[in-house]
Amino acid sequence: MIVELVTFTFPEGHTRAKEIEGIRGVVGKWAANKDLVRKHFLWGIGEAEGTGAGVYIWPSVEAAQRAHNDEWRETVKKRTGGYPTIRYFDLMTLVDNECGAVTEWDENGKAHQLETV
Repeated sequence: MIVELVTFTFPEGHTRAKEIEGIRGVVGKWAANKDLVRKHFLWGIGEAEGTGAGVYIWPSVEAAQRAHNDEWRETVKKRTGGYPTIRYFDLMTLVDNECGAVTEWDENGKAHQLETV
């Protein structure tokens, strides 16, 4: 399991309300992507003001790259004025307090439920 962190800079004057409007236009696309486990849309605050981000959980880097192809990168550039920065991370352990679960993934991507204390 991998986490993909996508960051980009908003153009001057871009508002949270305008970004929410844009998000509503693409939620269906992400909900329909069967490879996508989870996506978080982020709005920078404090020292991250002016920055947007997406945190995605995917089964593989290849799945992420299929979704974030050249066409997608061009749409980000058109919307924000620049290309996004993309980084990948190995999701080793997830503590999900909402579900009361802790999941650990081994090197082969196999999930193991851990007991919580």
